[in-house]
Amino acid sequence: MSMNKGIPTVMKFMTVMPHTIGAEETLSAAHNLMKKFQIRHLPVMCAGQITGVISDRDVKMALSIRGVEAEKTTVEEISSHEVFLVKPGNKLDDVVKTMSEKKIGSVLVVDNHRLVGIFTASDALNALNELLHTRLSHSY
Repeated sequence: MSMNKGIPTVMKFMTVMPHTIGAEETLSAAHNLMKKFQIRHLPVMCAGQITGVISDRDVKMALSIRGVEAEKTTVEEISSHEVFLVKPGNKLDDVVKTMSEKKIGSVLVVDNHRLVGIFTASDALNALNELLHTRLSHSY
C-alpha cells in the first residue's frame, strides 16, 4: 500500500463556521463565550471583516491586570491583530509547519474574503490522531 496518498488540505480538519466575536464586545463577553463553548480562540470581526483573534490566554492575562474592567474593556483593545490566514485548499503539512515554527495557536481559514473555518492546535492533534490510525497504521 502506498504511503503517498497526497497530503490532505486544512479544510478536512478545520472547525467549520467558528464562533466569532465583535471587536466592540467586552472582555467579559469573550470570556463567557469561550467558557460556554469550551473554545480557546475567537476570531474578532468588525463590519464583516476579520480584525484579529483573541485567545483564552489573552483574556486571562488582561483580566489579571489591575485596573482592567471586564465589562468596559473591549475585545479590540486586547486582541492580537497578527492573524495567520490560509485558504481551505492549503496543504496540511504547510499549515502545521508554519504554526509550529511561529508558535501560532490558531489559523483562520478564509475563502473569498469570508471566514469559513478555524484550524487550531487541537485540530492539528485530531488530524495527527486520525492519520496515525488510518494512513500510517498500514506501514508498521
